[in-house]
This record gives sequence, C-alpha cells and structure tokens, in this order.
Amino acid sequence: MSYTVKSLSQGDRELIAFRIGDQEFCVNIMSVREIRGWTPATTMPHSPSYMIGVINLRGAVLPIVDLSARLGMKPAEPTQRHVIIVAQVRRKTVGLLVDAVSDILTVTDDNIQATPEISSDLERQFARGILAIDSRMICLVELEALFPETESEAA
Repeated sequence: MSYTVKSLSQGDRELIAFRIGDQEFCVNIMSVREIRGWTPATTMPHSPSYMIGVINLRGAVLPIVDLSARLGMKPAEPTQRHVIIVAQVRRKTVGLLVDAVSDILTVTDDNIQATPEISSDLERQFARGILAIDSRMICLVELEALFPETESEAA
C-alpha cells in the first residue's frame, strides 16, 4: 500500500469538513488533534447549555461541546454515529460533538467568500467565510470566536 503526500502550495490551507444536521461546516486542520467515536460524557453542574460534559481522554479530562447547540442550532441527541473532533483552541483542548466528518479540503484564500451581510451578528461572529465547492456550501468556523478567552476558562 502506498500513500501520496501532497505538498501544500504557498497560500493553501487544509480544512476538516463535517456535518451538523443537513449543513456542512469546516475548521482549520491545524486545530484538530484527533477524531474519535462518541463516548458518553459525565455532565458537569452549572456548565453552559452547549456543554455536554466531560470524558476521560487517556487520563486527561476533556470537555465535550455540542457544536450544534453552540452554533445556535437544535441541540444534538448523541448516538453511536456521532463523532468527537478533539481540537486545540488557544491553549485548551476541547471535544466538539458533530454528526460526521465528511472531507479534508485543500483551499486557498480565494476560495473563501465573505459571510453574507444578511447573516445574523452571531453567525458572522463565528463564521470566517463560506466555501462554495461544487454544489456544496460549507461554512468555515473560527474556533477562537466560538470559545472566547473567558468562556474557554470556564470549560
């Protein structure tokens, strides 16, 4: 079995695309540490509504965030089909619950279109831009905007 390693050109970036409901989103691959299957989480009292709880990840406590709820969508009801994207946000590691990981995309800044002005302020705050690839519309999510310094400390 052989693998081809594609070198990135200057200006190229790789993104992990994932689904939440019938929508696609993506984040910078450099923030992703691993992708793992759903593990039931232990709930934490007085945590934000989008925080599902915590799991033990190789001896470390990992907070799990329902990304659907955090983005203002209908909260997820986790099943064995859901996955957790383990991501590094600033100096914190967090688990992001999503429906499924769908793709690894290589794009340039030219592929990223501005978030439409008709979007809500909340949506524009989290969305870095929109990728129109074939018939797909993929929202590029800015993880640092989802977890401001004060909220990441709470997690």
